[in-house]
Amino acid sequence: MERILLVTNAEAGTNDETAVDEALAVLREHADVKVAATTDAHQLHRVLAGRDGRDVVVAGGDGSLHAVIRALSDNGDLSSPTLGLIPLGTGNDFARGVDIPLLPAEAAAVIVDGRTTKVDVLVDGEGGIVVNAVHVGVGAEAGREAAPWKWLGKLGYVVGAAKAGFKSRGHRMRVVADDTVLADGHRRVFQVGIANGPNIGGGTKLSPHADPTDGSIDVLVSFSVKRRDRFLYGVHLKRGTHEERHDVRTVRARRVSVSGDGFWCNADGELAGPITSREWRLQPDAFAMRLPTPAQETLAE
Repeated sequence: MERILLVTNAEAGTNDETAVDEALAVLREHADVKVAATTDAHQLHRVLAGRDGRDVVVAGGDGSLHAVIRALSDNGDLSSPTLGLIPLGTGNDFARGVDIPLLPAEAAAVIVDGRTTKVDVLVDGEGGIVVNAVHVGVGAEAGREAAPWKWLGKLGYVVGAAKAGFKSRGHRMRVVADDTVLADGHRRVFQVGIANGPNIGGGTKLSPHADPTDGSIDVLVSFSVKRRDRFLYGVHLKRGTHEERHDVRTVRARRVSVSGDGFWCNADGELAGPITSREWRLQPDAFAMRLPTPAQETLAE
């Protein structure tokens, strides 16, 4: 990366500004860096449309990365630049899933010396793009419950997840992955995960083996609707052993559809609903990104 457009949030706080400065100190030793602070989607589209051949580095969280990728896709330019990420969000789930360091200078070092890798995205039937993951059922309900607690940061999602887990009774829905029927609409479903990356909610590994570079979607369906099973599912989810439960099914696919009586879904942190059906398909090798080399991953450990 010799010419970089670094996209930041114009409303970022002092801590984020300091983090950006730390990343810039590393990047400017190796590249010509132009900084663009944006305030809304319209301005972001305009800035990216005028990038003049520069690669793009996102300084922000999962929402900022999603917004940049969506804007590049809308501009018909997603496959052209190589992207980099300086994680500044609360959850940083995508960064965690691909082992991008959370310290700004270390993340900048990955942009300078990392490997350029093709990354998949999911595209839904409405034209929306998912970079990290979709969850339906208790995961989306947790996001709704967490909304009043966002000021607590990551802890707010923990509060929302606890409330949703206690209240949810599941939904009757049909889930089909490629040609495999995972749920037929008769049995109540507690959670559906449609994962490009492994993490949601600030590091919870909903689909521990998901890899946004492997050309497949990791699909999880949990039928843990009874009160005791909901509790135990949460315990196993925390431990990363939930996929071993008798009432959890997992497969890999390239296309997933979910239908049922009005449900909510959380796609990259954005809530949508209530809806009765939605389909997602894999778009492999959608964009190029600087990710850690094996040596950098070892150092991060």
